[in-house]
Amino acid sequence: MTFRAVEDADLISRVRKGDVEAYNLLVSRWEKRVFNYLLRLTGSPDDALDLSQDVFLKAWQNIRKLDDPARFGPWLYRIAHNDAYSLFRKKRPETPIEETTVIERHAAPGFSIELSVAVTAALDRLNPEQREAVVLKVYQGFKFEEMAEILDCPVSTIKSRLYTALVLLKAELAPVNSRGTR
Repeated sequence: MTFRAVEDADLISRVRKGDVEAYNLLVSRWEKRVFNYLLRLTGSPDDALDLSQDVFLKAWQNIRKLDDPARFGPWLYRIAHNDAYSLFRKKRPETPIEETTVIERHAAPGFSIELSVAVTAALDRLNPEQREAVVLKVYQGFKFEEMAEILDCPVSTIKSRLYTALVLLKAELAPVNSRGTR
């Protein structure tokens, strides 16, 4: 168990006893990661913010149902995943794909803006399951077992989605990487 998991487990124990400040500490530890995850899924800062707030409210309301406090991260991301897909189902009939909002994205440190834009565009072309697998593994750093818990599917399915997504991203981004070498 990692040091953070031990700390989270201690905070969860305090939360279950009614310690609101302990929950505020949990939120402060996880809010940026959950927001970024939801932002990558939805593409909308407003939706990601609204969903983040809903996720933490649901986590507060259901923290006693969490069987293993060491699994808080995957449990929290499962709530976020479910809320995001509920939003997608609600919006689907009224919002054609062409009208979805495009968020302004900045280059990651050490990478050109051109490469960051190309990566973002390539990620946007993946199907939602592949994109989510990449976001959870590459951007959020989850293990395959945790990803399977979050997405409620077998590890083999997660690996397949990730492998396929990485092959597609590699093919999509190969011309961008080779531009500077010609």
